[in-house]
Amino acid sequence: MNKFTKEMVDDYADKLLIGLTPEENKMVLDEFEIIDQNIDLINKIPGISEVEPMTHCLDDFIYELREDIPEESVDIEDLLANSDETDGSEITVPKIVG
Repeated sequence: MNKFTKEMVDDYADKLLIGLTPEENKMVLDEFEIIDQNIDLINKIPGISEVEPMTHCLDDFIYELREDIPEESVDIEDLLANSDETDGSEITVPKIVG
């Protein structure tokens, strides 16, 4: 297996338009080294290559949908009465992105 190099990390960072400082590049390489070491440990588990991947975290998970029973909705005017500011049938909230 090929190890990640400084040049590879810089190339991927440039392709993602994020650019990395030399310190950030080293941090990424150090993290990949830890990941590689952990993968090597996992690969040493006896019989790991014969284990079938799970499609769900619970083997006995049962997909059961409830019956769809229509219920009466709360009137929109009653709902909007709980908000400080409205614009028609919408609630006005503070802008958080510039």
